[in-house]
Amino acid sequence: MKLSTFALYAVAAAALAVSAAALPTVAKEMTVEVGGAPMYPSKNIIQNAVNSKDHTTLVAAVKAAGLVDTLQGPGPFTVFAPTNDAFAKLPAGTVDTLLKPENKDALVGVLTYHVVPGRYTAKDIMAMIKKDGGKTTLKTVEGEDLTFEAKDGALWVWDSKGDAAKITIKNVMQSNGVIHVIDTVLMHG
Repeated sequence: MKLSTFALYAVAAAALAVSAAALPTVAKEMTVEVGGAPMYPSKNIIQNAVNSKDHTTLVAAVKAAGLVDTLQGPGPFTVFAPTNDAFAKLPAGTVDTLLKPENKDALVGVLTYHVVPGRYTAKDIMAMIKKDGGKTTLKTVEGEDLTFEAKDGALWVWDSKGDAAKITIKNVMQSNGVIHVIDTVLMHG
């Protein structure tokens, strides 16, 4: 009887030790849900984005543009990620046209216009907006600027054509950067 009680305590102690060892890992993985899937800070932009049901168009475009390896790289990158609904707001046929192999350069231009080198959280962008008197700009990988403004209790991104996208989910941390989900596709000049 004493041996079985001892064995039970040993098993319980081992289980607690394993649970305690796993706790720091779980605590570090503070996830944000995007498109019905948790986004893990220990994974890179591509590893997380492929799991979001709201970003299947973006993922298909990134693959067609040959940007998977880049966005899996060390970065850091700040990605303003349009949802499927954002792509659906484009004029009919735009996405299909961009996904054709002969339009790869144009697709790369559109996608890299949504990426800024560096890791910029919403707090960082807000501090820049305040410092710059109400608006600030960041240069994209594509080469043109995006303009940022806080308005109506939200953070907005303006493209070079004057159209705005609202950041709907901010600070989705990645191992190689940060993603901010936006509701409109940004178009460069």
